[in-house]
Amino acid sequence: MSNLVKRNPLIAYFVIAFAFSWTVYFTLIAIKYGWMDVQIPMSIHYLASFGPTLAALIVTALTTGKEGLKELWGRIVKWRMGWGYAMSAIFSPLAFFVLATIIARFVKGEWLDARLLGQANYLPYLGVWVLPLWLVTFGFGEEIGWRGFALPRLQKTMSVQRATLTLALVWVLWHTPAFFYLDTIESLGGLIIIPGFVIGVLFGAVLLTWLYNGSGGSILAVAVWHALFDLTTASEAGQDIVPVVTTAGVILWALYIANVEKPWGFRLQEKHVL
Repeated sequence: MSNLVKRNPLIAYFVIAFAFSWTVYFTLIAIKYGWMDVQIPMSIHYLASFGPTLAALIVTALTTGKEGLKELWGRIVKWRMGWGYAMSAIFSPLAFFVLATIIARFVKGEWLDARLLGQANYLPYLGVWVLPLWLVTFGFGEEIGWRGFALPRLQKTMSVQRATLTLALVWVLWHTPAFFYLDTIESLGGLIIIPGFVIGVLFGAVLLTWLYNGSGGSILAVAVWHALFDLTTASEAGQDIVPVVTTAGVILWALYIANVEKPWGFRLQEKHVL
């Protein structure tokens, strides 16, 4: 098994990530539609986020051992980066939320209730503690795997744009089962939002590649951005306007990044490879 993983580390990574996360996702689908009569809380939804990280740790340990895990940890805690990337990671999702709040005031005649940011699916009201929840789960839980493990290896064998698009398509597929049980997705119109979601993920992948490569391979940077994005778009606060405004902002930003120096550019960083 170890030799098989060493020969095909990326395939092994994706298989493990999907196997773990989809086990959780399909369990939740079965519970929601009454296919299973078991007492399992829907809050196990957050466990699914650890599939990419679990896969990254297992495959790294089997292929490069302690040295590989040490190198991975160094990128998880890497905080030294250009100030522009640090500011982008922290403040851009918050700026999109502020913009959405202003738009909501003019469109609906009322301000969004920012206190609802503290309400996450299937959990009691968490208040400020919702931020560490998003950071640990769908922030680091996903990004240690997607950008920390998969992206650098894809970039070793293909162009940065092709690597980004490949990972984005896998990322979309990984999320797909959640559309069949998540309450916040139902509140946005259910499966009808899938095309918009796919477009958002594709452009979001461009932005995250730019942020990861430009920060010198900082998993911390992309995890923070991802966590803040989920905080503002997946909470109870402004479910109809915030995701639309934020996705539009991500698309425009990604288009700018992709056309700074054609084709795709990413001129502000060297291609990061292991």
